[in-house]
Amino acid sequence: MGFKEYVGKRTLHGIVTIMLAVTLNFILFRIMPGDPTRAVSGDPRVDTATRLALIAKFGLDRPLIEQFVLYVYNLLRGEMGISFVQIGRPVIDIILGRKMINTIILMGSSMFIALFLGIVFGVIAAWRRGTKTDISLIVVSLATYSMPVFWFGMMLLLVFSYYINIFPIAGTITPGIVHANFFEYAKDYLNHLMAPMITLGVSFFGGYFLFMRDTILDVFTEDYMLTARAKGLSNRKILFKHAMRNALLPMVSLMGVHVTFLISGATMTETVFSWDGLGRLIYDSVRNNDYPVLQGIFLFMAVLVVVANILADIVNAYLDPRIKEAVE
Repeated sequence: MGFKEYVGKRTLHGIVTIMLAVTLNFILFRIMPGDPTRAVSGDPRVDTATRLALIAKFGLDRPLIEQFVLYVYNLLRGEMGISFVQIGRPVIDIILGRKMINTIILMGSSMFIALFLGIVFGVIAAWRRGTKTDISLIVVSLATYSMPVFWFGMMLLLVFSYYINIFPIAGTITPGIVHANFFEYAKDYLNHLMAPMITLGVSFFGGYFLFMRDTILDVFTEDYMLTARAKGLSNRKILFKHAMRNALLPMVSLMGVHVTFLISGATMTETVFSWDGLGRLIYDSVRNNDYPVLQGIFLFMAVLVVVANILADIVNAYLDPRIKEAVE
C-alpha cells in the first residue's frame, strides 16, 4: 500500500466515523430529558395548544426516521436548522460567528503554551533524569495534570481577579466601553484572554511534559544514540539534533488525540470565566434544551476531532521514515 492509498484509506475511515457521529448526534438529543418547547416559549406554564403548535412548527411531531432523513438532507445542503431559543437565527450562523473565533483563539493559544512548556521542561527533565530538577518537574506536572480545570480556574479568579485584581473577573470584552481603535480593543481582549488561557494551558502542560520526558528517555536507548556518542558528538548535538528531533514525531499524534480533551477543558473554562465561545454556548444550550444548536456544536467538534486525528496520522506517516516504509 502506497502513501497515497494510505491517505485515501484514512480519509475514508474518517468519513465513516463522521457518518456515525451524525447518527449518534441525532439520537442523543432526541432521548435527552426535558421539553424544548418550554424554552422556546419562555414560560413553563405555557398552555397545551401553544406547546403542540411549537412542536409542529419545529417538526418534532414527525416520526424519528423522517426527522433523521430531513436532518441529514439539510446537513448536505449546509444547513443545521434553526435555534429553538434564538428563533429565526440559523444554527450555522450562531456557531460560525464570533463564538467559534473566540474558542479557536482560546484553544490555540492554550495548546501552544502547554506544548511549548511541555517540550522544553520535558527535555530538561529527561536530560537531568533522577536529579532534584527532574523530580520537582514531575511533581509539578502530575499536580497540574490531575487537578480539575474548573477548580484551577476558580482559584485563579479568586486570587488574581478578586484579591489582586490583575485579570478581569468575567467576559470577553469589558462591557459599556467604546474602544478608540483596534489596538485598544485588542488590549482589552487579551486582558480578558489571559486567565482562561493560563488555566487551560497549565492544565494540559502535565500531559505534554510527561509524554515528552518518557519519549526522550526511550530515544536515549536507541542504537543510533550510542553511535552518536561513539562519534564524539557534543551533548548539545546529541540532545537537540538526534534525541529531540526524533522525540517530537510522536507529539504530532498526541496533539491530534488531545483535541478532544482540549475541547472539554475549554467548555469548563469558558463557563467559569464566562468566555463568549462555543463552550459557553454548550452550557447555555443544555440549560435551554436547544437541540439544533447542541447538534450543530457537537457535530462541529466531532468533525474537528476526526480531521485533527487524520492530519496527525498523515503528517506522522510522512515525517517518520519507519511508518512511511511500512505503508509503502
